[in-house]
Amino acid sequence: MDTLTSILKHKIVVIIRGIDPDDFLKVADALLEGGLNIMEITLNSKNALSVLKEAALQLGDQLLIGAGTVLNAVSAKEAISAGAKFIVSPSLDIETIRATKQLGAVSIPGAFTATEILSAYNNGADIIKVFPASIGANYLRDLHGPFPQIPMMPTGGVNLTNIREFQKAGAVAYGIGSALIDASQKMTKDYLIQVREKAKQFAEVVKGF
Repeated sequence: MDTLTSILKHKIVVIIRGIDPDDFLKVADALLEGGLNIMEITLNSKNALSVLKEAALQLGDQLLIGAGTVLNAVSAKEAISAGAKFIVSPSLDIETIRATKQLGAVSIPGAFTATEILSAYNNGADIIKVFPASIGANYLRDLHGPFPQIPMMPTGGVNLTNIREFQKAGAVAYGIGSALIDASQKMTKDYLIQVREKAKQFAEVVKGF
């Protein structure tokens, strides 16, 4: 299954931001046990490229790994070289989209306004990360009206309480960060059990979509 098809099928992109690099494999195992296998390592995390490379080597057969908070084309190229299969940005940068596509990875730029979303799509983005989604599902619904052809992934504010509303509003995937993992917590055995159980809940919800 190719990267884009996998994201559209499994729907949950777990955002890993700010955890200790030594904890990544433990967190990834907990998420995998919970049924989530698509993870985005943000480049503003400590030793992000090294963690990404190690994750790709250790878990590449189980885990679809990408890079997040990618702000320019150079960073996109570095992340893809380290093993990222998809590139996620918080904002719209056309050169980042082009570099990502040229290197065969999936492009998921961030956009918020109708103009930004259409520009991202017209320049080759595969999925548009609607960010921040904390404004609510109604905003996504309004965007979906004129742009039913554009795949949108709300990120920032999506949780177990409102994810169904975003699905009804037309979302094709969901970026989930703090609703799953609190980076300020110590990654103890007990906390990782909590992460696994939350992952199971998200996985069960999207199976019903």
